[in-house]
Amino acid sequence: MKKYKVVEQINLDKSITKEVVDNAEKKLKKLRKKISKLQDTMYAEGKYSILVCLQGMDTSGKDSLIREVFKDVNARGVQVHSFKVPTALELSHDFMWRHYIALPPKGKIGVFNRTHYENVLVTRVHPEYVFGENIPTVKSLDDLNDAFYHDRMERINKFEEHLVANGTVILKFFLNLSKDEQKNRLLRRLNIPEKNWKFSAGDLKERKLWNEYQMCYEDLLNRTSKENAPWYIVPADDKPTARYIVAKTLLEEMEKYNFEEPKLVSKVLSQIDEFKEQLNKE
Repeated sequence: MKKYKVVEQINLDKSITKEVVDNAEKKLKKLRKKISKLQDTMYAEGKYSILVCLQGMDTSGKDSLIREVFKDVNARGVQVHSFKVPTALELSHDFMWRHYIALPPKGKIGVFNRTHYENVLVTRVHPEYVFGENIPTVKSLDDLNDAFYHDRMERINKFEEHLVANGTVILKFFLNLSKDEQKNRLLRRLNIPEKNWKFSAGDLKERKLWNEYQMCYEDLLNRTSKENAPWYIVPADDKPTARYIVAKTLLEEMEKYNFEEPKLVSKVLSQIDEFKEQLNKE
């Protein structure tokens, strides 16, 4: 399988591919079982947590990917957070606060459906949103320049560096959807009655800003893909292929850590036969 980690400057238009993995759904089923087993062992060991970050344009398939990739993982072992428009409480804290409190504890997989990168993406396309944070140094749109967002990206890099140092494995996936395929998926939401609820007129407004979003994505991907917290650019026009790539990448990363279940202390081990006898006599 190709490596999707960003290792050099990228251009998202040139990164778009129509890649299709044969029998992706069948292969995904096998991967899911292995991920589930490894997560059980990771939970028992209690040394690491995993943070899976999913970003992508509207209709890129984040929700269905989460459902399909983590379908076999024990419910206690995976936590999913979907970040929407910040609440009044969230806006009263710093821009990373709501993400920090949603981090997975050791032993679990956390999935961020949209992530802390919204703070250098949506707010960069719509800088007026930042005014809701009541930052003392931000007095006008002129203050929300490239330097402002690049400073935020550097703070995000430090945030992730801190998490990794404390046992969080970070995997960041950008679902790289083509504009033509987004059009097809939006039309599907309109043409199929049971899918109508997924459609919002706001989707079309954001679609008109496609080029702006692509520019912002390219900048953040290149500035925040680090060896300890890499971005993976995943072709997303074929949903089964995208799910397979994410699952395979996740499994390969988990296998590197050689998770082990803790061994019983010698005193308990020496009494196992005694404990069995007590139970059998009940």
